[in-house]
Amino acid sequence: MWFAVIVAFAVVAIAVISLRGRRALTTPEERAVHSTLHTASLAARPLRQGLDPESAAEAAPHLRALTGTDALGVSDSDGELLTWNGPYEELSELFHHAARRAIDGERRVLLAYPLGGDHAVRALIAQPLLIEDVGVVGVLGAVTTDVPGPGMLGAITEVARYACGQIELAELDASRARLDRAEVRALRAQISPHFIYNALGTIASFVRTDPDRARELVLEFADFTRYSFRTAGEFTVLADELRNIDRYLTLERARFGDALQVTLQVAPEVLGVALPFLALQPLVENAVRHGIAGHPGGGSITIVAADEGTDCLISVEDDGVGMDPELLRAGFPSTDSDGSTHAHVGLSNVDDRLRAAFGNDYGLVVDTAPGSGTKVSMRVPKFKAGIRA
Repeated sequence: MWFAVIVAFAVVAIAVISLRGRRALTTPEERAVHSTLHTASLAARPLRQGLDPESAAEAAPHLRALTGTDALGVSDSDGELLTWNGPYEELSELFHHAARRAIDGERRVLLAYPLGGDHAVRALIAQPLLIEDVGVVGVLGAVTTDVPGPGMLGAITEVARYACGQIELAELDASRARLDRAEVRALRAQISPHFIYNALGTIASFVRTDPDRARELVLEFADFTRYSFRTAGEFTVLADELRNIDRYLTLERARFGDALQVTLQVAPEVLGVALPFLALQPLVENAVRHGIAGHPGGGSITIVAADEGTDCLISVEDDGVGMDPELLRAGFPSTDSDGSTHAHVGLSNVDDRLRAAFGNDYGLVVDTAPGSGTKVSMRVPKFKAGIRA
């Protein structure tokens, strides 16, 4: 029994010593900073989607906490109320008029006590959300039961500036998405009309001689165009891109026969890698159009997708006519076997989209020389935050 008591006493003593020796994880100041940053991040999340009734309603309680005011309203760029958080909603009409003045003057409007009604409100501050080169995109309406001093007014100004930054980022994201969509449309427009005409002509040639083959090619052509002109997503996975390349090459092999040889080497580990939609198609199409079609006797194309640690290295190489690297660097057009000239299809477009998505370390690399074929390579990270197909 005494042994049990001694053991219990020892455990308690160790616990007491442990608690006394434990250093406080955070100071009150550190906790306050952490709380403020956390609240700011909660407000940022909806504002990064743009300013509308839904995002304003989600952000308002966090913006209100950051300003330290009793209630907070948010209006759009016309002064129309998007949301109201907290009491004193009867002041929303007054806020509308103050917001209109703030928008017109692009400056803060302060309405001081008395504001009408039976309540303890001392002031309503209409703080415009002003973005440089854009103008007023909305207004914060802060309601307080205290006399607003310089500290409170400064806090409201800083919170408005912070909100503007998040809304501006939302617009940049939207602009980038619009640019991506425009570039994809440009790539689709550059899918060679000659390829479409030639594919249809090849299919037509099989209709009488080999109806089953013609039927297969029609299905391949339908699947190719369905994928190439899809509307969902700015990114795709390598497996889907390769599947569409196979459809394209099936149609081209039906046209060129044994003159077009294709070798495919793909590491299974990289099939799920995300890359910009239609990033690989222009590389293969250029290899056929510029490398093989103008080369007597045809030629071969090698497509490689290799596992390179944190990256996937993709290359498309042909043993065709090649070209002068200086002409390619200068953006000069190349010449087809029929004498027609055209720029290399979509390479600069793909290069721009790779760099925009993954950074400047991930653009296209082109190795070529007259009579020595062409090799175009791209490096894609296996994982990039915010990028998924």
